[in-house]
Amino acid sequence: MSEARGGRGCGSSVPQRAPWSLVAAAAALCLVAATSVWTAGAAPMSREERQKLGNQVLEMFDHAYGNYMEHAYPADELMPLTCRGRVRGQEPSRGDVDDALGKFSLTLIDSLDTLVVLNKTKEFEDAVRKVLRDVNLDNDVVVSVFETNIRVLGGLLGGHSLAIMLKEKGEYMQWYNDELLQMAKQLGYKLLPAFNTTSGLPYPREYARKALDFLWEKRQRSSNLVGVTINIHTGDWVRKDSGVGAGIDSYYEYLLKAYVLLGDDSFLERFNTHYDAIMRYISQPPLLLDVHIHKPMLNARTWMDALLAFFPGLQVLKGDIRPAIETHEMLYQVIKKHNFLPEAFTTDFRVHWAQHPLRPEFAESTYFLYKATGDPYYLEVGKTLIENLNKYARVPCGFAAMKDVRTGSHEDRMDSFFLAEMFKYLYLLFADKEDIIFDIEDYIFTTEAHLLPLWLSTTNQSISKKNTTSEYTELDDSNFDWTCPNTQILFPNDPLYAQSIREPLKNVVDKSCPRGIIRVEESFRSGAKPPLRARDFMATNPEHLEILKKMGVSLIHLKDGRVQLVQHAIQAASSIDAEDGLRFMQEMIELSSQQQKEQQLPPRAVQIVSHPFFGRVVLTAGPAQFGLDLSKHKETRGFVASSKPYNGCSELTNPEAVMGKIALIQRGQCMFAEKARNIQNAGAIGGIVIDDNEGSSSDTAPLFQMAGDGKDTDDIKIPMLFLFSKEGSIILDAIREYEEVEVLLSDKAKDRDPEMENEEQPSSENDSQNQSAEQITSSSQEVDLVDQESPEESSLNSQPESSSPTDTDNAASVSASEQNSNPVENHETTSLDGECTDLDNQLQEQSETEEDSNPNVSWGKKVQPIDSILADWNEDIEAFEMMEKDEL
Repeated sequence: MSEARGGRGCGSSVPQRAPWSLVAAAAALCLVAATSVWTAGAAPMSREERQKLGNQVLEMFDHAYGNYMEHAYPADELMPLTCRGRVRGQEPSRGDVDDALGKFSLTLIDSLDTLVVLNKTKEFEDAVRKVLRDVNLDNDVVVSVFETNIRVLGGLLGGHSLAIMLKEKGEYMQWYNDELLQMAKQLGYKLLPAFNTTSGLPYPREYARKALDFLWEKRQRSSNLVGVTINIHTGDWVRKDSGVGAGIDSYYEYLLKAYVLLGDDSFLERFNTHYDAIMRYISQPPLLLDVHIHKPMLNARTWMDALLAFFPGLQVLKGDIRPAIETHEMLYQVIKKHNFLPEAFTTDFRVHWAQHPLRPEFAESTYFLYKATGDPYYLEVGKTLIENLNKYARVPCGFAAMKDVRTGSHEDRMDSFFLAEMFKYLYLLFADKEDIIFDIEDYIFTTEAHLLPLWLSTTNQSISKKNTTSEYTELDDSNFDWTCPNTQILFPNDPLYAQSIREPLKNVVDKSCPRGIIRVEESFRSGAKPPLRARDFMATNPEHLEILKKMGVSLIHLKDGRVQLVQHAIQAASSIDAEDGLRFMQEMIELSSQQQKEQQLPPRAVQIVSHPFFGRVVLTAGPAQFGLDLSKHKETRGFVASSKPYNGCSELTNPEAVMGKIALIQRGQCMFAEKARNIQNAGAIGGIVIDDNEGSSSDTAPLFQMAGDGKDTDDIKIPMLFLFSKEGSIILDAIREYEEVEVLLSDKAKDRDPEMENEEQPSSENDSQNQSAEQITSSSQEVDLVDQESPEESSLNSQPESSSPTDTDNAASVSASEQNSNPVENHETTSLDGECTDLDNQLQEQSETEEDSNPNVSWGKKVQPIDSILADWNEDIEAFEMMEKDEL
């Protein structure tokens, strides 16, 4: 709940039965937090520097938007590495990601209101004319209802809102006659059939409301949490874990902002109910960890996804500033470690999924925290974001998503939300009120940062405030706050309030163990022996085998020598032992996957450093099991040259062309090692093998290691890397256009050459660790204990030249000998620098033991009989399976 109440202005009380337009307006005023409140802490940023940074944001937007219009329009998105438009059906499928594309000039529509925020009114008027002239909504294509709703429908409404604002000012858009609104209405009707499900939705005007009502009805009543994925026909939860990130983030945002915009009390009541549950179970400061909706004291994951970065901003709107500052600071420390926020990262802040598609959620929360506190610290945070985008993501044709934040490699992708949100929030962060041609406080941001006017809350006042479209137990209004925080007393008599909250988190990523994942408030079971942990298990220890039996875990010896673990809850001695067994199996799966990751080689980087790229383009490359190891030796830099014959399977006929250069070779017709020997004999200093499968890409195919030829490969001394066809064509196209192309082969991207690009300032190397980018994908509650010495078992599959890349072997297996050789290395929460003390480890083990084994934690202060948990057992198994299969 809010930290301060009373006073005047924003902090004044609102009567519980005041006109809902007044309630909505008061809630909206929570956004207008006086920036003059903060005068100490971080050094104030001068107006000149803020203007300089604001102008830099404008130039960055021009670079992204201009390249989209020049190279991609009317396509939905720009492919910034190949400088062309992404047209659905003409590029290799990226799976669900492509469902956002509908052949309706997505990036242009998504950018409409951004143009006005950035004072580009003439460009906005031209863009609206293009939308009305060129965009066709009658396309026979299956699209994501959610993405189309927030990006296209939202973009049209945001554009309409600012078009009528400009028309009223009398200079621009005088010809406009609600055309964007009519397009939005047309699109809305096209989306309605998606709601024609078994549940039945009779009236079009109630579709969105009915969907919210349905989700509310399906909340888990004891925890008040909702899951992530629901079957729209049966109403059953498919994913029973609950968090604030991917899959559920916008639901919470909709509830609070629907109250602000529409004034319906039930939206606020529902939000407060969910928020209380989130802060009770999911919030483990500074972390936000998914839990099971029916066992909320049991964590469902040991990692977090990047989409939760929006939540501190929503907490600002709620008025709960302290946890917003804590989580935001933790995220900022992760960004400082990896330059960007990885798509997913573990509770000890290691990379879990290494991609970063230039998401704007962290910039959004940074903006709202600055609005709430006026602390110039958040201006410095925004400055860091600008510098990292220009330094690591900027390419000649726009800004490219990061394929791997550890290597700095790029993906040929620039999503529309990058222009719709990132530049909007960054510009507003540094802008003064007079820098914007309209009052931004008259609007509320949608989940895609589109602007809807708050005057909507003063229309149609006859609409009922209470829910009349579904049946649920009405909540007592006295349980909820009807005022918003007064910023003048939010930080009473302490201008260093936010700094005091941030300070303990400054080194949370690098130098200390994360404390937030420990529920220290739970008392350890008196006299009880801690349950067996997966990392300590030994298959030859009789005591361990007896503990397994007590937990309902059976150990099966297979004919091939492997040992398999299987759990049956009904065979456990008690409900507590069954729960311990479930946790043990989950730990074993995660431990197995982690050991696989430790064995695999991470991807490498091919960085184009010559004119006009200057290191801006970084390509994801597969390593080789032979030749120079780039992770242990200095990178190799040189100009590239194609070998003859191009397949490199015989003695080169053009040794003078590849002498002292990095040879380009085509895959096929012989072993990788044979190619390496032939180019090495010709004097090449390195080799790049380009896939002969036209159209292949690291975006859609799993990376793999180039295996040897079964012979001794110690004679190969040069580095060898593999590029898929799409990435390789970028180098080949550059050779055709510029002739002389210089590249850098390394384990991770290096800083750009300041001598060749003097406008760039040199900076320290990316110090992010080289860890695996592969996600845990085990989907079985059976764990095999096998020996994993074969390199083919790694996620980067080792393959001979004659084979083709295949998907990762996802067996949940672990070597018993490896498992017991160094159990400390496999501790799930070891810090990056290994500086956690024994006391820290013991405290965490005790707290986790209490959390998983104390009957009072989630069983209502009494132990359930074994029969009562059988109904939950299948749900647990399904939840863990889905958790391991989850993709953002």
